[in-house]
Amino acid sequence: MTSYYLIDKPLALQHAFYPDKTRSTCPDYASDLLIRVQDDTYVSCRLFASNPEYPTVLFFHGNGEVASDYDSIAPYFFKLCSVNLLVAEYRGYGASDGFPTFAGLIADAHRIFRNVSEEISKMSFRKEIWVMGRSMGSVPALELAASYPLEIPGMIIESGFPCATRIVRRHRIPIPESELKIVEDECLQKLRRITIPSLIIHGERDSLVDIKEAYTIERELSSAEKRIFIIPGADHNSVMVMDIDGYFKAIGDFIHTSR
Repeated sequence: MTSYYLIDKPLALQHAFYPDKTRSTCPDYASDLLIRVQDDTYVSCRLFASNPEYPTVLFFHGNGEVASDYDSIAPYFFKLCSVNLLVAEYRGYGASDGFPTFAGLIADAHRIFRNVSEEISKMSFRKEIWVMGRSMGSVPALELAASYPLEIPGMIIESGFPCATRIVRRHRIPIPESELKIVEDECLQKLRRITIPSLIIHGERDSLVDIKEAYTIERELSSAEKRIFIIPGADHNSVMVMDIDGYFKAIGDFIHTSR
């Protein structure tokens, strides 16, 4: 069992998550999936499908986002990366039930991955699922990359961090140092278990997640192939727009040459 439950304290969760129930009408080129993660709790995902021959990117979005935010972004993944995009929500976000926790992010990631794999197979889509996490989404993305090295061909981390204890430390939330150390040691070991090809994208001037976090991830990964793409002048939420061509070229080149 992941030790992330040690930081699932009310004050930490209050600072870490900002659930947004915004949702949009599903576009014609997409479909919504409800995945049961616990008893009567369901997490919503939106599959933006372009071509059954394309690989699929399972994308875990940032904290201040919801799946429908990608209605207008998904076509760039189609055109510039030649991939389908499946955006997973977190509990309490979009059309999802429940309340988000760190332990929940980890547990739900496994259920989402298994269900998405089954759904892709039922649709007769190419059985190739890459994992990508942006910001808070790096938590479930790193978990899956460490857990399914034979099933996931590669991982992309954008504006991410090695461990969510950084949120606790940033806000000086009173959690014993011994417990934070347990979580951080587990996160470090998880990074070192990741052997699949990896791409790390980060903004040069990220004021929320320091660029040092990107270099820590790169350094600790055990992947034989790992790339890092730094976008000059970009802050945490402007990584894509500061260099939209470079951003998607980096992702497309990585997916289609890391084989």
